Parts: sequence; C-alpha cells; structure tokens
Amino acid sequence: MTEDQAILKVQNVSLNFGGVQALIGVSFEVKRGEVLAIIGPNGAGKTCILNCVNGFYRPQKGDIFFEGQRITRMPSHKIAELGIARTFQQIELYTHLSAQDNLMAGRHIHFKSGMLDGALYFGKAHREEIEHRQAIEEIIDLFDMEAIRKKVVGFLPYGQRKLVELGRAVVMEPKLLLLDEPMAGMNLEEKEDMARFILDIWELKATTIVLIEHDMGVVMDIANRIIVLDFGRRIAEGTPSEIKANPVVISAYLGQE
Repeated sequence: MTEDQAILKVQNVSLNFGGVQALIGVSFEVKRGEVLAIIGPNGAGKTCILNCVNGFYRPQKGDIFFEGQRITRMPSHKIAELGIARTFQQIELYTHLSAQDNLMAGRHIHFKSGMLDGALYFGKAHREEIEHRQAIEEIIDLFDMEAIRKKVVGFLPYGQRKLVELGRAVVMEPKLLLLDEPMAGMNLEEKEDMARFILDIWELKATTIVLIEHDMGVVMDIANRIIVLDFGRRIAEGTPSEIKANPVVISAYLGQE
C-alpha cells in the first residue's frame, strides 16, 4: 500500500483499563475510498479501536495517523475538524430537537461567522446559512427523511433515530466515516435501507468508511476488506471471500453464527 492510499494508519495500539487489556498491539491501515469492516465477538475491542481513532480514548501504546498527521493525543473535537465523523452503538442525539435541527448540529464544524455576523444576519452569516441549509436538504433527500424532518427525535421509532444519527455524521462532510453497529436492533427492511444509504454515501460522496457490524450478510455484501479482532488482537485481515474461508476466523467468530 502506497502512502497516498492509506488515509488512516493504526500502529501497534494497546489499550487497557486497569488490569483489563482491551487492545493488544493492533495495527492496520484504511485505504482511501474503501469500505473496511471490523468484525469479531462481543468484547473483542471493536468499539475501543474507534474510540481511539476519534480521540475518546487515548491508548497507552502505539500511534494513529490520519492523512499523515499524528492524532494519537489530539482532542476529539480537533480530530472531527480534520474530517473524521462517527456514529455510536447507543444513539447520541438531541432528543428534544427535530430531525432537521439535529442535522444542523452536525454542521457545527463548518460554522465560520462570528457572533456579531450571526446576530445581524447579513453578508457572510446569511451566505453560510444558505450553504448549511443546502447541505441538510441534500441529506434529507438522500435518506428519504422528508416525512420526519420536523418531528422531535425523541418520539421517533428506533430505526429512524439511527438514520438521523447517520445523517448528522454525513452532513459533517467527513473524509473518514466511522460507523459503530449502525444496523443494531433493526428489522430486515430497516437493515436493507441502511445498507443502501451507506453504499450511497460511499458511491456518491466518495467517503472512506470503517464499519463495525454483527450482521455478516451485510458485511460480506458491502465491505471491500475485513479485519477480525478477538480478545483485543487482530487475528485476520482480507477480502470477504478470504475471511469467510479463514479457519481461524471460523473458529473464533463465524462458527458461532
């Protein structure tokens, strides 16, 4: 893999909480423009690695580089400004606000006008408002969210709240999108819709995606490459067909399905 292919490099990352080792010398690279899936049993360290990448956790050992820049000790808001966005296992939304307002919150890293411009609402502030509204409208159209745009998120069904969270991450216009079990708890129809939306993001916006997902049918269908973690260690890496046939992976994870 050449230097310009790797948008993200995780090098020998180890993370522990007291006496519990969550990650042990994990290394991998994410190619620009790919969908990389990270799979493994519960407790394998999948979410921990995403938390290290976007600055929620700071590993005791190892380094993480995004577009050649070391981000290992960088605050999470600074990492977001570089172009990394994510969703969470547990939905993190402003439940008292509408879906549309939650999407606008995702545009915060692109706000440039000062308080005076915003108060007077002319010139730069007005142009920014139009730009942000256009970005939101694009996502509402892409994700078929017109019917729920003005509804309070706290009253939406679970699957629709997951969709709003995905939309909020996408309106940040990330270079790298981290998705932590975006289809958890969904029915078959909702999963099919979510898989289609993820592929739309990848194809239409050329966004690099790292996906954690337990539904192996979905993973095998949409991932270009797969990394397998078990007990905090990387035990395999390859294409979907290679992973499906890997005896170590079958023993550690796929054989449990």
